[in-house]
Amino acid sequence: MTHMTMKELKNAVIKTAVDCAADLVGFAPASRFDKQDPLFAIFPQAKTVICLAFRILRGYLRGIEEGTTYYQYTTMSVENLEEVMMPSGALRVAQLLEEEGFKALPQKRQRLIINENSDITNPEMQPGDIVRGLDKEPQLDFIDSAVKCGIGEKSFHGQLLTDDFGPLQRIIFVITDAELEPDPVSEPHLCDNCGECVKACPGHCIDEKGMTDSWRCAVYYKGGAGVKNPFMRPDDFFSEKDRLELIAGEAEITPERARDLLRKIYFYPPIRHSYVTSICGRACDTACYVHLEEQGKLKRSFKQKFRRRPVWKFDISDFDVIGDERK
Repeated sequence: MTHMTMKELKNAVIKTAVDCAADLVGFAPASRFDKQDPLFAIFPQAKTVICLAFRILRGYLRGIEEGTTYYQYTTMSVENLEEVMMPSGALRVAQLLEEEGFKALPQKRQRLIINENSDITNPEMQPGDIVRGLDKEPQLDFIDSAVKCGIGEKSFHGQLLTDDFGPLQRIIFVITDAELEPDPVSEPHLCDNCGECVKACPGHCIDEKGMTDSWRCAVYYKGGAGVKNPFMRPDDFFSEKDRLELIAGEAEITPERARDLLRKIYFYPPIRHSYVTSICGRACDTACYVHLEEQGKLKRSFKQKFRRRPVWKFDISDFDVIGDERK
């Protein structure tokens, strides 16, 4: 069997990934990673990390932008990508590398495994589905690894930004012992620390330093802010003493309280693979995208701007219909 040259193999990897619907493909040498990085615990002989990025279609956010339909974003832009399209693309790339005599290990984000000593959660998943205590299970830092692969840069609130899609993509990796030509790391040029992500979050989950409170985020991702939730009923959260503050996104929420609230929140049907439907519509990322589009920083343009009118919201007074019943 005649094997490809490394240049031919890199081109074949890119073609295979693109044929599997990947939009961006980047390559990082293992030398860009610190020796203590989880990469080397996962695959000690790693030579190259390959990142595949799949766009989140703007159309899937349209219903949330209009306040009309919410199911499509999570089923198609989260569940379908994470459980079908992305693993298929990574698998085909890994198969190609193995056909050429190299080892290849796909790395899907472990959305259900969280370090026992880390008091965080994953807002996209039901807390009861998350497993803690598997501290010996290493995982790549997905955003940091994507940046090292030259895919894009890190935003103010810790998301991946690319020239093509801003924050609207999801990523998966393949680690290999094939020594493929690396791509250059991008110089940061997209994020201008405008703070639109902070202002857009209906639950005030991002602080002034860009740090996200993941438990608070979980509550408002799932619809805790009635002012941005068309499915909230007038008497929801009736037992909460600070009900209006909670609905407005202004209440104090500890991890313990978040766990309790998340057990009570049921505004929309769960998704088949345990993914939580996003009622907030990832308002932080949407606002970031809108800002980048307005600034003309994105490579891809459209016939119409994404945001066509002022952002809709309910007035908090719409929920103040049971105040007298407390007295």
